[in-house]
Amino acid sequence: MKPNLDELGGLYSATLEEYLLRGTEAALHRSYELGRRALTEGLGVLEMIALHQQAMGKILLEMATPEKSVEAVQKGGEFLAEGMSSFEMTHRAFGEANAALRRVNEALEQEAKRIAHTLHDEAGQLLAAVHMTLNEVACELPSEGSGRLQGVRELLDQIEEQLRHLSHELRPTILDDLGLVPALEFLAEGVSRRTGLRITVEGGNGNRLPGVIETALYRVVQEALNNVSKHARATRVQIRVWRTDKLIRCSVSDDGRGFEPASMLSGPDRRGLGLLGICERLSALGGAVEIDSAPGRGTALQIQIPMED
Repeated sequence: MKPNLDELGGLYSATLEEYLLRGTEAALHRSYELGRRALTEGLGVLEMIALHQQAMGKILLEMATPEKSVEAVQKGGEFLAEGMSSFEMTHRAFGEANAALRRVNEALEQEAKRIAHTLHDEAGQLLAAVHMTLNEVACELPSEGSGRLQGVRELLDQIEEQLRHLSHELRPTILDDLGLVPALEFLAEGVSRRTGLRITVEGGNGNRLPGVIETALYRVVQEALNNVSKHARATRVQIRVWRTDKLIRCSVSDDGRGFEPASMLSGPDRRGLGLLGICERLSALGGAVEIDSAPGRGTALQIQIPMED
């Protein structure tokens, strides 16, 4: 909730007048505290500047000479800079937090890629060796015993298939090799096969996107489909990816039961945690998501990420 602007404006004017009259550190410190209060209660930079201009306008009208007016403007600038320092520190902290989150996401993706490679290649080689050993054993057994080994082979085939799916879930090689849209089509095919959802993917086959953007959008869509399959009771999902100027846009829409976004994001529901994870992943790249949903009319996620220069 934003503060009472009249109240805050009165405090700002009084403190500014005291600083211009006496130039005390105490008044300058109160400017900083007023800036912190404005930031905490939701005021923006432009609103703070408007308060300052309004206060300075009243003060300058009472100045006797142009020289005093120039001096007042200079000292008023010092007062404003002190009040805005809290905004500056918050902006820097936000940027540092985003950079740290981006590094964490990239480290997690690298670790997922390593584990996926181990599952796909090394575990696959071990299973292949087991198959060869079983074939050798089968040659030494009578036909009755050889037939019983067939059940073991089928179990090994199931394990291999599950490991392959787990490997693709952790880090699909198709994302690295072919790009985002083919990876989303592969993901949609797997989710559709498991859940019965009819999922369509639309997107251009133009130039590849930066790797961090492709990975972020893939994970966002993956989480969105996970939410739909678990909670939405939907029958259809549409995924679209397209470019506009310097933005990459993506939408995920379903015909499910919908929900109240505000209550979902603030409540303990697992889908709320998933949406928060989507917001955090996009925020690390300067992106954002808009959630359009209501009970009984489905859900649409509108995602955008700025293209890196």
